[in-house]
Amino acid sequence: MTRNINCVKLLKEAVSLPASPYPGELGERIHQNISSEAWSMWLSHQTMLINEYRLSLIEPQAREFLEKEMVKFLFGEGSDKPAEYIPPEE
Repeated sequence: MTRNINCVKLLKEAVSLPASPYPGELGERIHQNISSEAWSMWLSHQTMLINEYRLSLIEPQAREFLEKEMVKFLFGEGSDKPAEYIPPEE
């Protein structure tokens, strides 16, 4: 069953995530305030960060970096792309 929420990232009413996508209080905050569309945007951005910075998710520092970027992307001023990032041609 889908429900709508006021997405704080997109600043509009949108379909919510079906379940918490992340553990703990942050996951619940995301579930209550972030739409499926905005979460999908984050997943694409996260993939780009992992690839561009060649992050290994085994390393705690990489996971901490991604969590901070996720909070900035979803709830804050946004997460920047690396300066040398060149988007793929479509």
